[in-house]
Amino acid sequence: MAGRKENKYYDAFVEMSSYSCDAALLLREILREFNPDDLNMQMEKMHAIEQDGDVARHTMTKKLAKEFITPIEREDIMQMSESIDNVTDKIEDVLLRLYMFNIPSMRDDALLIADVIVKCTTALKDALEEFHNFRKSKTIQEKVIEVNHLEEEGDKLYMMAVRNVFMDESLPPLIASSWNHVLHYMEDVCDACEDVADVIEGVMMKNS
Repeated sequence: MAGRKENKYYDAFVEMSSYSCDAALLLREILREFNPDDLNMQMEKMHAIEQDGDVARHTMTKKLAKEFITPIEREDIMQMSESIDNVTDKIEDVLLRLYMFNIPSMRDDALLIADVIVKCTTALKDALEEFHNFRKSKTIQEKVIEVNHLEEEGDKLYMMAVRNVFMDESLPPLIASSWNHVLHYMEDVCDACEDVADVIEGVMMKNS
């Protein structure tokens, strides 16, 4: 078990992942109650979450720069924090694209992928809550595998969603192209979640 001082790094990972969860839940809520006229206000809410995540990462980085002894290698701590922060950034990117491409209405395909994103971020937070005890925990590996399976589910939903967009002859070409980009960014979020799971697994392998 890590000491109280060492636990601050693990606590920071959990805090950062909680912002990813908040961002994922907000994105799903926005998509479920989609109204283009509300996007400006919703982007402000999302950016506030992303900024909180950045503050948590910067605070941890400053702490890391001052300490000689760390519970795991400095490079691993930096990689972990950057990969978690990247998830939150990419969730915000989805919302920005909805605004930039002036998406007029929501698609059921996107709602399904949003559900997967929420599940992915939740599984990551569950894993990181156990990460301080990664040498003994029996649940972290299960959560890593869960994220991997969810990423595969997201890939399948993304493939079918893009196909449905281009099979929909009622969609104007510009809207179809815009949806193609938005769906790609949503799939990127799933990939970013899997990247965090891979980092977790790699750190466990190096330190076990």
